[in-house]
Amino acid sequence: MNNLTKNIILAPFNLLYKFSPELDLKVLFYLKQHYKLNLKNPKTYNEKLQWIKLYNKNPLMPKCCDKYTVREFVTNQNCKEILNELIWEGFNPEDIPFDRLPEKYVIKVTHGSTFNIIQDGTKKISKDDAVVKCNKWLKAKFLPCYGEWFYGVERPRVIVEKFIESADDEQLRDYKVFCFNGQPRMIRVDTDRFTKHKMDFFDCDWKRIEDAGMGYPVSGRDIEKPECLDELLEYAGKLSEPFIHARVDFYIVKDKIYFGEITFTNGAGFDRCSSYEFDCKMGDWMQLDSKNKTK
Repeated sequence: MNNLTKNIILAPFNLLYKFSPELDLKVLFYLKQHYKLNLKNPKTYNEKLQWIKLYNKNPLMPKCCDKYTVREFVTNQNCKEILNELIWEGFNPEDIPFDRLPEKYVIKVTHGSTFNIIQDGTKKISKDDAVVKCNKWLKAKFLPCYGEWFYGVERPRVIVEKFIESADDEQLRDYKVFCFNGQPRMIRVDTDRFTKHKMDFFDCDWKRIEDAGMGYPVSGRDIEKPECLDELLEYAGKLSEPFIHARVDFYIVKDKIYFGEITFTNGAGFDRCSSYEFDCKMGDWMQLDSKNKTK
């Protein structure tokens, strides 16, 4: 579904959100999850993500959702060494020094997860096309009805980062560590993200979680335990420590860890788990703090 169609379909929900965020999320939740959202006594993972969107106003969240300002947070958490190399940043894409960029790089707009231009050395990127895309992306707004208030608070900008190459010339694996109250509990490995997306789930001892699932099939591959797993989990713990819940994403290349991003509401809390039981299992890992509830 393209963005224009989605915006048209969700327009009534955007209006409803202005009048009653709780009612809006309850309706959307039922349509997507097929069970009623209980905000007074949330039990499942996805119910608790809705609670976070409504009631948890941690001021660090907007900063950590932006791909540039999160760098300061990562540095303050004593994890600076895992930041990817920043080549350029600014608010006007016309100022990108294309004639001085290396052979391989990635251009990103900082307030979205799909606003990327990848130069891997195999194709020529037109400066004019890149500028047009970035200007379009800079104007993009997140759907209000999804309730993810923390996106777009920071002024979006354009950054250029070093292109991270995989060690085996295959697509990079994305290691997503799900942390609850500062404690890593599960690792999701995403592969083939740009073709036939696969997800594999492991506990922190690298034992496969057989009943896990979040909308995509498992890869069927024998995914080896990273040599730097303990280090990866330590970084995830440091970066998730100030939050009720955080999914901290990393890449690993030749045992070197690179920070990817931090996400607070995986799939906006609308991605269906493999089963209601697994949804509850993840929910048990998360302890909500009523002190963070504000209206």
